[in-house]
Amino acid sequence: MERVHGTCVAIDGAGVLLRGPSGSGKSDLALRLIDGGATLVGDDQLELSRVNDRLVARAPSPLQGQLEIRGIGIVAVEAVGQAPLALVVDLIPADQVIRFPDPATCHYLALTVPLLALAAFEASTPAKITVAMRNLGAIQ
Repeated sequence: MERVHGTCVAIDGAGVLLRGPSGSGKSDLALRLIDGGATLVGDDQLELSRVNDRLVARAPSPLQGQLEIRGIGIVAVEAVGQAPLALVVDLIPADQVIRFPDPATCHYLALTVPLLALAAFEASTPAKITVAMRNLGAIQ
């Protein structure tokens, strides 16, 4: 098991791990994805486990079902217990997003996961994540 800092949501059951420093928009983007139909896996910290040839993300017990919404506080939201990780998204400033990036990956527990670098606060970012998940075959 490996503990990571980030926020994870499940889109049609497939997990998307949002990474970035404090204030980079992880919880804000998760909230917009949830508003569009995703389900929270965990906010702030996640536990990644290797199950056969897949990574599975889950929230540590004290954080399950809780999402920090800046300006409101920590609120209870519907959450799933775990989700297989299909995509990692690093949140970066908008002026650093590459227009035509080469495919990238990251590694956890000796497994490879597709990686994107996107700006959290752009209105199109939730749609970009959904398109990427479809292109990966992670969702329909």
